[in-house]
Amino acid sequence: MPLIHNLGFPRIGAQRELKFALESYWRGESTDEALEETAAGLRSLHWQQQQELDLVPVGDFSLYDQVLDMSFTLGNLPARIRTLAGSELENYFRLARGRAPQDPKNQDIAAGELTKWFDSNYHYIVPEFDANTRFQLDPSRLLSQVVEARTQGINAKPVIIGPLTYLRLGKARDGSDRLRLLPQLLKEYKALLEALQATGVEWVQIDEPILVTELEPQWQRAFPQTYHELRGTGLKLLLATYFGELQENLQLACELPVDGLHIDTINGRDEISKVIDWLPIHKVLSLGIINGRNIWKSDLNGLLDWLEPIAKRLQERLWLAPSCSLLHVPVDLSTETLIAPDVRDWLAFAVQKLDELQTIACALRHGREPFADALANNAAAITARNTSPKTQSPVVRQAMAQVEPGMASRQSPFATRATLQQESLALPLYPTTSIGSFPQTPAIRQARKRFRQGQLSDCEYEHFLKEEIRDCLQRQEAIGLDVLVHGESERNDMVEYFSEHLEGYIRSENGWVQSYGSRCVKPPILFGDVSRPTSMTVAWAAYAQSQTLKPVKGMLTGPVTMLNWSFVRDDQPRAQTCLQLALAVREEVLDLEREGIKLIQIDEAALREGLPLRRSQWEGYLEWAVECFRLSANGVADATQIHTHMCYSEFNDIMAAIATLDADVITIETSRSDMELLDAFDEFAYPNSIGPGVYDIHSPNIPEVAHMVQLMNKAAQRIPAARLWVNPDCGLKTRQWEEVAPALINMVQAALLLRQKAT
Repeated sequence: MPLIHNLGFPRIGAQRELKFALESYWRGESTDEALEETAAGLRSLHWQQQQELDLVPVGDFSLYDQVLDMSFTLGNLPARIRTLAGSELENYFRLARGRAPQDPKNQDIAAGELTKWFDSNYHYIVPEFDANTRFQLDPSRLLSQVVEARTQGINAKPVIIGPLTYLRLGKARDGSDRLRLLPQLLKEYKALLEALQATGVEWVQIDEPILVTELEPQWQRAFPQTYHELRGTGLKLLLATYFGELQENLQLACELPVDGLHIDTINGRDEISKVIDWLPIHKVLSLGIINGRNIWKSDLNGLLDWLEPIAKRLQERLWLAPSCSLLHVPVDLSTETLIAPDVRDWLAFAVQKLDELQTIACALRHGREPFADALANNAAAITARNTSPKTQSPVVRQAMAQVEPGMASRQSPFATRATLQQESLALPLYPTTSIGSFPQTPAIRQARKRFRQGQLSDCEYEHFLKEEIRDCLQRQEAIGLDVLVHGESERNDMVEYFSEHLEGYIRSENGWVQSYGSRCVKPPILFGDVSRPTSMTVAWAAYAQSQTLKPVKGMLTGPVTMLNWSFVRDDQPRAQTCLQLALAVREEVLDLEREGIKLIQIDEAALREGLPLRRSQWEGYLEWAVECFRLSANGVADATQIHTHMCYSEFNDIMAAIATLDADVITIETSRSDMELLDAFDEFAYPNSIGPGVYDIHSPNIPEVAHMVQLMNKAAQRIPAARLWVNPDCGLKTRQWEEVAPALINMVQAALLLRQKAT
């Protein structure tokens, strides 16, 4: 005792091997076989890195997204995909991206909707249902990976998304009841379990994270029905929950007819005593004791103090694991050379987290004495972090104490500001703009790499970037955009760039995590109090404005997004850390305004991502998150126009909170969801200006003029035309100019048609 296992492992590779293989394949530079060979090599390596575990997850690897994989396993493909010729892999990427690589017809297909996986920065392709949905099982992908793992001597534990979570995460496009699909869906799940049983595996992990959310009675009642139906296959089922507390679903989870229950103790530790009392004695209890969402070392001695009496009581019924899949953390700390040694000693990436798990299990099995050195080193690291002078700044603490309520409010209401801003900017009806970033070309990436390696001087790099800014502005002027941006060629990432200019942050060298598909981000590590030693963007924005007569937006990342897209310190409330970020951003906003920048965009792409999974906890989060944005933005004069941007989340249910941000203009994702966001405006009158994105930048497809006009006409039915902007969904850094230019030309043409119709 106890058994140790993992819920999932990062799939991109320590050097982003999967990313590069995918993008090579999408460009037509490699074959199906080459892509599959890279994938097989990564799976094999990852299984080797987990071989000390008693059970190793299999099926957690994906070429794009595990929810999309489940849709293909269940044969749940939209009609627009199902009827197309081509291989399964071609259709897989059609649904993921809107286009298949090397498609001879080069046909553009509407990609599946992309949204956030619970409250993480991982995105998934939303399953699509209607009243006529039929499922047709194809277990070949998962079965082949199980056989592959067992051939390599791995004790495989297949991982699948549970049927109720799969239904809950999907959308019925015709408004039909998703639960009506459950009986036929369960037939396919039962057949899948029977197929897995035939491979000789003993345990299957079924992920049902919706159990940590508030469920309507009919969804709660569906759980016993579902798992009674799935019994009897000869397999043992481990039901996995994570990301939060079970609360009112706790007794339900304990009583389900499964063989084991996994609980995230990082978020639900206070519930464990009840679970131990309530869980029947024939069931396994898996405790998620290592944080799968952050990168700080675990306090191993503190964990042992808590676990030793539990292990004594449960004996062989106790399993240990990370709290959730390690998909959300980087692969391996051992490759890091940039992080200061003292701070590095506070960290643990995926490989190190499994080492922590192994140490805990061994100490529980054999006592602490044989592992005294490891435990002492861990205790020293925990103490060093807790007492380090690097984590607190008296100057920052004093600035926080001096914040007053009036600092978060604009001088005048929106109507007054809008009049002054229009007098200053003289923009046409349906003004066009982009979200901020433009293509990060190979030349830009190469120059940045050479600069970091010392092969380009400061002057040479500055000259290069100014040339890129001029080129970007000229392209935008030629396209006909009304409000320009400088293109962000100096930025590697919208969060990491700012973290490099703020005290309290460090960056990693290879701390990559997957956001979606081949899109990887490298969250900076926020370990101490945040301050802004000097301006971060002012020189670039001022230079850009000096090169054109059209208005140029200053581009910033907002405090809430900086918080939610970083690995954040866990030694103080997140609200306090966000306040520090807000004060730093506020200083930058005021400097931009002093430099003559009339429009300033403060992106809050991750505002909703930080929203608690339970509605009962929303109010507290939104109160401080909104206040931090307002503090960062609202020190400017009425004539300065504040923009913000949000993307790829469900915003309908928090539109009232978004309105209280009081940004003059909000740009927001709507194209993949066909303007579904606008349904919120049937009951809520949004007071300020809004740009509902009409160009899906996560697909290589070039949107048609008529389609964008249609989307904007939908918007104009709910928002007055005088308050509508025309823009893409998100930044364009991941696209190529060959895609971007014609798409934006079409977007400008759509705006011209809208203006003609309005007059």
